[in-house]
Amino acid sequence: MNIYDSLSDDYFVNMNLFTEMPLPSQRETVLEFFGRVQKSYPSMRNFYNRDNGAFVLEEDKDQTSYRLVSIEERRICSSVVNPTTIDDAVPQHALALELAPYMLSVSPLDCEALDFMIGFDFMYRGNHDELVAEALGMGPAFEGLLSVDGARPLNFEPSLSLALTDDCRRQARLLIETRTNAYQVRRDEFPEEAISVYFKVLQYGSLPHGGSFVETLHELREECERLLESQVIEQVLRPLQQAISQKG
Repeated sequence: MNIYDSLSDDYFVNMNLFTEMPLPSQRETVLEFFGRVQKSYPSMRNFYNRDNGAFVLEEDKDQTSYRLVSIEERRICSSVVNPTTIDDAVPQHALALELAPYMLSVSPLDCEALDFMIGFDFMYRGNHDELVAEALGMGPAFEGLLSVDGARPLNFEPSLSLALTDDCRRQARLLIETRTNAYQVRRDEFPEEAISVYFKVLQYGSLPHGGSFVETLHELREECERLLESQVIEQVLRPLQQAISQKG
């Protein structure tokens, strides 16, 4: 049973490989890479070049669930939105990492960082920062500020990074992103937009000689899910879900 799809309006499972050196951008190389991805996922038919130079191959976004792979100057990204299970997303990420050394000349030495992320979008029409503060609390050091007459939260995006190893190369990161701005608060008019929660586990630096991107990905996935289920779902995601439900 997939518990993630019941926690928010949308969720997504991403892999990001950041490189120290620029990735190839030659026409033949890029098209061969995406052609190989499409061979495994034939419904990924939309190919385009963004204004920032990124090359993207994706499925139709009008579906509830869709896939995306992109190549930027120094990043390879693989994403699956609303997969049936996490297991449905991981093979796509692994494929991108398997192809990168042979088709994009990326070696374990060239790794700046590799991460596995599970993110959640909560649609909410209202002051995002106010809701996050109410749902998660601000801690005694900051709560007094909210007692100031007329004060309202305007920018409250909690984030925390943790070192998981003594050398700090393996880290976990939790980030909450709100989308309320001062203009909306001033007018007391709020569009329905997403509050995003991102939780990732990262491996920084070059991999050991002979190290495997795919093996590291599976390690990051295992640790990400373990920490998410033990430390984030009931402590962060459920409170946000309940607070939005009560407001509705």
